[in-house]
Amino acid sequence: MIDTHSHSGDRGPLRRILSSFFSILQTRLELVGIELAEEKDRLLLVLFMGLAAMMLATMALIALTALIAIAFWDTYRWQALAGITVVYAIAAIAFALKARSGLRNAPMIFEATLHEFQKDREIFRKR
Repeated sequence: MIDTHSHSGDRGPLRRILSSFFSILQTRLELVGIELAEEKDRLLLVLFMGLAAMMLATMALIALTALIAIAFWDTYRWQALAGITVVYAIAAIAFALKARSGLRNAPMIFEATLHEFQKDREIFRKR
C-alpha cells in the first residue's frame, strides 16, 4: 500500500499558497470589475449631462445671436455679428483648453486595484 499522507503532506503548504494566491487574484479581479462598472456609470452620466448642457447652450446662443443681430440690424449689423463671433471663438478656445487640462489631470484608472496589488506584493516579499 502506498503512503498517500506523506505525499499530500508535502503538497499541503504549496496548495495553501496557491489557494491563497488564487483567492487574492480573484478578489483583485472582482475589484477591477467593480471599478470598471463605477467608471462606466460615471462616464455615462457625465456624457449625458455634457450633451444636454451643450444642446441647451447652443439653443441659448442661437437665440442670443438672433436677438443681438435684430437689435443692431439697422445700424451696426456687421459689427454686432463680428463681435458675437469673436466672443464665441474666445469662449470656445477657453473651454477647449479647460477640457484638455481636465483630461491631463484625470486620476489614474484602477488606482485602488493597483494599490492592493502593491500591498500584496509587499506581503509576499516579507515572507
